[in-house]
Amino acid sequence: MSHEVTFDPELIQRYDANGPRYTSYPTAVQFNESFDQSAHEKYAKKVDQASSRISLYVHLPFCNTVCYFCGCNKIVTKRRERAAPYLDRLYKEIEMQSALLPSRPLVEQLHWGGGTPTFQSDAQLRELMGKLRKNFNMIDDDSGEYSIELDPREVTDETLKTLREIGFNRLSLGVQDVNPKVQAAVNRLQSDEITARAIDGARRENFRSISIDLIYGLPHQTPKSFEMTLDRVIEFSPDRLSMYNYAHMPELFKPQRRINVEDLPSAQEKLEIMKLSIEKLTSSGYVYIGMDHFAKYDDELAVAQREGGLYRNFQGYSTHSHCDMMALGISAISMLGDSFSQNVKTEDEYFEKIDAGQLPVYRGYALSDDDQLRRAVITGLICHFQLCLAEIEQEYGIDFWEYFSDERPVLEGMATDGLLTLDEKEILVSPRGKLLIRNICMVFDVYLKQHVSKQRFSKTI
Repeated sequence: MSHEVTFDPELIQRYDANGPRYTSYPTAVQFNESFDQSAHEKYAKKVDQASSRISLYVHLPFCNTVCYFCGCNKIVTKRRERAAPYLDRLYKEIEMQSALLPSRPLVEQLHWGGGTPTFQSDAQLRELMGKLRKNFNMIDDDSGEYSIELDPREVTDETLKTLREIGFNRLSLGVQDVNPKVQAAVNRLQSDEITARAIDGARRENFRSISIDLIYGLPHQTPKSFEMTLDRVIEFSPDRLSMYNYAHMPELFKPQRRINVEDLPSAQEKLEIMKLSIEKLTSSGYVYIGMDHFAKYDDELAVAQREGGLYRNFQGYSTHSHCDMMALGISAISMLGDSFSQNVKTEDEYFEKIDAGQLPVYRGYALSDDDQLRRAVITGLICHFQLCLAEIEQEYGIDFWEYFSDERPVLEGMATDGLLTLDEKEILVSPRGKLLIRNICMVFDVYLKQHVSKQRFSKTI
């Protein structure tokens, strides 16, 4: 497939809307509390019987400072001792969840997110990985994809050495912006030297892949100032880049109330920043994967997209489409078979459930046949920008355009606008339509049609 992407400001303004990021379908809005611990156990056992490989996600929620832009589920504290009681319960959950998989499928993919996973001490990081290795079938030969999110301000050379020794081979570093004025406005002071030291240290320890996170739309950002951030990041030469659009939702995320709305760039400035970013990154050897993600041409994500093996889950794009995901820790979401299950969101609830000998699952969702079909369509489009209709018809036993007769006129309108082409064989997203892929996927979202007024999503661009 072609990695070409075209920035069309007129089209972007015409399709200005709010919509899901489709890290799942159905989205978490549809999760309900009738899906409980017993439902989670049922789907976990089905996975154990059907799959020889699995992904693990571990949520470590602690941060020692709050970044005002952040919408993650976190616990902000200066008290490092807060981690120990949480880890004690996490170890118990590890034992309970692993017991649901007696055949011990191989953990092909592992990700620790937060929060700030390196809030924990090096000794605690070692102990946690030891608990995982004791209870799950972890890979020992460095062939798995084992990644961890890092705050460069929380990393020492010794920590990087520890992470590599216990099995991590990929790092995701938060940078957001290198401009001190922007950093001060969002309470994330991180010097260029701190970031460079973390990257250089990771390369000395032979981490296979380094990813950097940026955010555009933060206070005081301009196209000119963000170009300086891009220039510096390109010098860092990460394997992957995530460049997220800041969504200002202070009614949902309290820390954002400390951001001065008057300091935010205008919608037009944000579009200019996006256009500039796409041009600079693609001219510097990166390809646009989709949904704010870029990767070097020979990176596994770019290769998987070209070869049709890319997938999308709650951690973003993935090359492990064949793996179910078991998630551990507060608010973590598992994807097991045709189901989603989410843990309780607060530390108190988590402790209460674990101390009572219960799994901390409090809600989830079991996909219907229609959900599974629509998930396949949305995943195909959002990962590969194209959909072979014959493959969908064969797998799900349908006539595509008969089944999606209500959606066809909307798609034909998008085709007229130049976002895509469609016929009896395929849907193909054009370079002009790639930046609007969320809008295209929304056409197939039956729940969005039913609850438009209730949805709280970010802008699609």
